[in-house]
Amino acid sequence: MSFVPHHSIVTHDGSSPRRFLLALHGIFGSSGNLRSLARRLVEAAPDWGVVLVDLRLHGLSLDAPAPHTLASAAADLRALEAKLGFASNGILGHSFGGKVALTYLAERSQPIELGFVLDASPGSHPEQIDFRGAAAVLRMLEAMPQPFVSREAFVADVMAQGHSRAIAEWLAMNVRRTEDGFHFRSDLSAIRALLVDYFAADRWDVVETPPVTQALHFVVAGRASAIDAAEHTRLRAIATRSPRLVVHSLPNAGHWVHVDDPDGVFAAVAPALRSA
Repeated sequence: MSFVPHHSIVTHDGSSPRRFLLALHGIFGSSGNLRSLARRLVEAAPDWGVVLVDLRLHGLSLDAPAPHTLASAAADLRALEAKLGFASNGILGHSFGGKVALTYLAERSQPIELGFVLDASPGSHPEQIDFRGAAAVLRMLEAMPQPFVSREAFVADVMAQGHSRAIAEWLAMNVRRTEDGFHFRSDLSAIRALLVDYFAADRWDVVETPPVTQALHFVVAGRASAIDAAEHTRLRAIATRSPRLVVHSLPNAGHWVHVDDPDGVFAAVAPALRSA
């Protein structure tokens, strides 16, 4: 049975968009993470609407059935399109959402105009499941005893393990009160299944020969390691021989590129939407 993820649609006031861009957040995030970017984009390109999606096990899409894989997340998007009654004209994904976007593109049969991948590696790195980025955060969460005394205690514990207050408070958005105390609302074992598949999957096929995209844009954060130096070089080499691939480098941005350099991300996406 198809699972339709929770979503909301952002449009410019008074506009009637003819094109729609799916926007996908990263692991532990939610659709709201990209709302500010979406508002700027529809103002700049009112012919477009942005569909903000809560990926499976995130936000208000917590009841998605197994298996929890990139393929399942991509199938959720197709179910959402069926419910909305249109095929999307573009897709944008950050981090985990970026690889979901690449998987969606690999499996899509109809042409799509634009794809945007925000600081997500297309390669396979199964050895990194226990220490890179969100995987390291997951390992920390798995080791923390639940229930928590309070949301504030959770924040303090995360900070005590070396994370910033901003990261701790962002994670605390997933902490909910229950009868026996405070719990992290997402199923951590299912989140691990998603991340295992994320690190194992290789989607260079989509990058090397984009099957259905007129243009595929990669935004690379200069102060992050999600896309390593070798992968960055490979992306640029492909872009020199394929006009369909465009690589944008944001040297001063960390992995959360849309937070660290919102103007840089906007400058990478908005012109492509306007000229589509």
